[in-house]
Amino acid sequence: MERSFELPLRVGISTRALFDLEEEHKVFEDSGVEAYIELQRARENLHLEKGAGFQVVQRLLNLNREGEPPSVEVILLSRNSPDLSLRAFRSIEEYKLNVKLGSFTSGRPLERFVSAWKIDLFLSNENTDVSAAVDAGTAAAKLVKPPTLVDEENADEVRIAFDGDAVVFSEESDLVYKERGLQAFFEHERANAHNPMKAGPFGHFLKKLSLLRHAHLYAPEVSKVRIGIVTARNAPAHERVIHTLRAWGTPADEAHFVGKNAKAPILAAMGAHIFFDDQQDHVSKAAEFVPAGLVPGPHAPTETIIPSDE
Repeated sequence: MERSFELPLRVGISTRALFDLEEEHKVFEDSGVEAYIELQRARENLHLEKGAGFQVVQRLLNLNREGEPPSVEVILLSRNSPDLSLRAFRSIEEYKLNVKLGSFTSGRPLERFVSAWKIDLFLSNENTDVSAAVDAGTAAAKLVKPPTLVDEENADEVRIAFDGDAVVFSEESDLVYKERGLQAFFEHERANAHNPMKAGPFGHFLKKLSLLRHAHLYAPEVSKVRIGIVTARNAPAHERVIHTLRAWGTPADEAHFVGKNAKAPILAAMGAHIFFDDQQDHVSKAAEFVPAGLVPGPHAPTETIIPSDE
C-alpha cells in the first residue's frame, strides 16, 4: 500500500481500547460468547465508561474545525458482531464524539481492515491484531489500563510522547548496544551523529502527525499538537536524535534524554495524553500516570535497554 502524507490523520481504535470493557471481556473469557452477548444486550442502553484510548481520541477529534474538511478521522474497529455495535455507537453519541465509521467482524481478526481503511495509527487491547498491524507497516500499540483520567481545561491541545529507538527510529542502534556493549554504542552514535536513523514502526506516523502539528499552529512553532520524545539515551547519543528529526522535518516540541532515570515522572510532568514504548517495564510504569501503549519490538518483554553511562 502506498503511504500518504496528506491529512486527514486516520486513527483506528478497538472498542475495548476506546471504552472500558474489562468486566464484559472477563465474562467472555470465563463464561463464553453466549454469556457475553447476553450481558451486552442487557446493558445495551447503558453507556460505556472511558477506556485507555478515549482521551487522545477525543482531543484529536477536537482539532477538527467546523465547516472545514476534517484533519483527523477515527474509525471504530471491533471483533464484536454488528448486533452488538449499538452500545458502542450509543456511548459515542453520549460523549459527543464525531465517530461515525466502523467495522464489526464477529470475532475475525482486524488487521486486514486496518489496511483497508488506510489507518495511520491502530490502538487495541488484542496482541495478535497489534502485531499483525505492525508487520503490515502500520503504527500500532497495545494499550494498558490507564490511571484515572482527568479532564483538563485546554481540551483542544493533545500531547503525544514517544520512545526513540525501536519505536520512532529503527532498532539498529539498540542492537549495537545489545550485541557489542555501551562503549561500542556511543562510538557508533558519535560516528553517525549526522546520519539520519531509519524509521521504526512509528516513524511514518510521526511524519503524518507532524503534518497535523503544522496544520494547527496558532503562533510561530506553537501548535495545539505537541510532540515529545522521551528516551533512555543521554549525551552524546542525543545528537543523532536531533539531527534525525531535522532531516525528517519532524520537529519535537519536547525531548527528554533521561538515561537511567525513570520515564514515568517526566511523562507525568509533560502531561502526555498517550505514550508509546517498546519495553513493557516502561509502559507499565508510565501507565501509573498517563495512558500508554506497548509497541511490538525486537526485545523480550522483560528486557530493559538503557543505552546510558550514568
